[in-house]
Amino acid sequence: MILRYSASADNTIVNAFRPNLTRRATGSNTGLADVLETYSIYGRQAVSTSVGPASQELSRILVQFPITSINSDRTAGTLPASGSVNFYLRLFNAPHSKTVPKDYKLVVYPISQSWQEGEGLDLESYRDETKGNPGSNWVSASDSAAWTRAGGDYLTSNSSLIYEQTFQGGTEDLEIKITPLVESWIAGTTDNYGVGVFLSSSYEAYFSGSAGADSGSVLNNLNGAQKSYFTKRFFARGTQYFFKKPIIEARWNSSRKDQRNEFYFSSSIAPGADNLNTIYLYNYVRGRLTNLPGVGTGELLVSLYSGSADNTEPSGSKLTLYNSKNHATGGYVATGIYSCSIGIVSSSTSPLYDVWHKNGTEYFTGSIIPIALRSSETEPHKDYIITLTNLQNTYRSNQLERFNLFVRPRNWNPTIYTKAVATVSTTTIQSASYRVIRSIDNLEVIPYGTGTDNHTVLSCDENGNYYDFRMSLLEPGYEYKFKFSFYNDRMNTWQEQQEEFKFRVDK
Repeated sequence: MILRYSASADNTIVNAFRPNLTRRATGSNTGLADVLETYSIYGRQAVSTSVGPASQELSRILVQFPITSINSDRTAGTLPASGSVNFYLRLFNAPHSKTVPKDYKLVVYPISQSWQEGEGLDLESYRDETKGNPGSNWVSASDSAAWTRAGGDYLTSNSSLIYEQTFQGGTEDLEIKITPLVESWIAGTTDNYGVGVFLSSSYEAYFSGSAGADSGSVLNNLNGAQKSYFTKRFFARGTQYFFKKPIIEARWNSSRKDQRNEFYFSSSIAPGADNLNTIYLYNYVRGRLTNLPGVGTGELLVSLYSGSADNTEPSGSKLTLYNSKNHATGGYVATGIYSCSIGIVSSSTSPLYDVWHKNGTEYFTGSIIPIALRSSETEPHKDYIITLTNLQNTYRSNQLERFNLFVRPRNWNPTIYTKAVATVSTTTIQSASYRVIRSIDNLEVIPYGTGTDNHTVLSCDENGNYYDFRMSLLEPGYEYKFKFSFYNDRMNTWQEQQEEFKFRVDK
């Protein structure tokens, strides 16, 4: 699952010279500009020997995000608890006609003082000065407070809250996992004043002061670079491009893998973990998921039984499980949803019945058709036909939609008898992922998330694969398309499927 939080304020602050190279633009503000900029210029202007042999010109980015919105989503249960979600700072490269530096490093520091965005626009001549008006600049955080140090005040005491990214080509987007920082903002252990983004000290320009300290607007940096890095630009929150605004992106694996339809007997040919199957209980009361009375968010037990003579209900005693016990312990997943990992050695009994119980109360009974594991060879390349069974033409931007994916082998060829008495059932894909593309320009707005976070991985249950998607992630007024990729264990690779499924999002 993905949630995105757009920046609530941003600005570029500079100590650069104005075009006449005689006066610095330390009082300028660009809070309403549609781009953000960071750079370092070394030696463009000779200066007095009392403050150093060559000039230093710097530009830094300030960005703040609405942590109250993130906290509200967590309180409401929309966002998982700490430890179950990662947060990423994302800034998107803004192409321009000026030079672009290569092989440099940007750092991200928490800002340690409140600041104002301001209303300036001019990133070329820096003519928009605050002059007592609201807004931050190189020397002032607001119209009533100066920075302690020119260039902004940053939290430097906690290295776990400081981040960096290397830019080799220069035009890359910035994407850094800042989970500890966001969690500290949510917890209130760190004040949320946003982050500063700028060149690391070894890439900001060298400058020596006569007293070994800052000299007015110029920062003492004896370990800095004696070359320029000009200029890196990102889109600001005022940009017209919906998918290019600065964001904090929350990512987590919300998938649930209910293996009731692919329940395998335990086997000596499989490692221990593969001898367990995860099954789920969904407790619907009048159409709503509801916690089990007497269980709540706690544990409950699952036992397996063989069937009766006509295989319609559990019979006999509890079967001995893979763990040599007659039950396995399950637990709470979410409101009204419980899961349990369970295994049993091969038996001729089919089906099996899973009984969920606690303290003598039986809450639910399900049925399972187990499958025997075999060591036979399988087809390395699997070809499927897929469809989204409940796809609509148009969605509203405030919808949270669940999509159901139907899958069957492309070469499925039933006999006449089978075709006459039965319809093909869906094939469950254990590792499947989606991405989203804007149709008009083929812009990938949500890529496959199959790495650490698995935030675009599909769930599965007894009815096949499914996933939930928030239409608020997409800009209204455009057509989009879903694409899918399945992981092939035999080939150790993801294979994108041919089909694409188009839909439109409106306000």
